[in-house]
Amino acid sequence: MNLEKVLFAFFSVLALTLNFGFFVGELDDPIHHNAYELFAALIVSLIATIMKFGDRAHIGALLLATSLVADLQLIAAAMVWGTALYITHTDLTQGPISSIVSLSGGALLANLISVLLLVVETATFRR
Repeated sequence: MNLEKVLFAFFSVLALTLNFGFFVGELDDPIHHNAYELFAALIVSLIATIMKFGDRAHIGALLLATSLVADLQLIAAAMVWGTALYITHTDLTQGPISSIVSLSGGALLANLISVLLLVVETATFRR
């Protein structure tokens, strides 16, 4: 068993599950979406992206691209959250929280594609 592949798969799946945990809930209800969960999803997604930089295969490029998309979406969601709270000094009303959760949904889709590509790569691997 290759420890690098295990860690790579672990962080990819963890990024997906953390993002899913943040995404689930009513779209416009801030109580259902925790800032710490968004932060954890972003950090784990960034770690997963860093781990994907060394792969030179074509599938590695696709995995990196999906991970970069997820990172961009999560960073944008965190920026909307920070702007709403600290720049405009508004509460998380239906408008900002809907945007945050929608961006997280885009990242969730990118993470799902990444994990599906990982499963396809593993299924086609021959010893």
